[in-house]
Amino acid sequence: MVMVNPLSNALTTIYNNEARRHNQAIIMPGSKLVINVLRVMQKEGYIGEFEQIDDGRWSKVVVQLLGRVNKCGPITPRYSLSYRDMISLPDHVRKYLPSKEIGIIIVSTSKGIMSHKLAAANRLGGVALGYVF
Repeated sequence: MVMVNPLSNALTTIYNNEARRHNQAIIMPGSKLVINVLRVMQKEGYIGEFEQIDDGRWSKVVVQLLGRVNKCGPITPRYSLSYRDMISLPDHVRKYLPSKEIGIIIVSTSKGIMSHKLAAANRLGGVALGYVF
């Protein structure tokens, strides 16, 4: 089976395991992008610790779930956002979040992957990858 989008697979796995009230999720395959997105989610307090396991073929990531993710998923197509868009999200991106103050948009910037709030504080624009609330 061909996997087209590993980030979409990772976020869907986290959401499905949270919905089933599991304590951990196993994400296959692990990649640099998935690890960096998980770091942002951990920094914002949505997930606990995670560990990357390299088994020789594909790396796996074991994520400890805290029960704080109501919904998460990828944003496709990946919209480009300027600094002004980070401050007040446009309607085509805002529809992913339930409210103005609830949740984050995960953004890939020139300084790395971060939340849209941190990107606005650093005056950076970027590309929207996913959402979490």
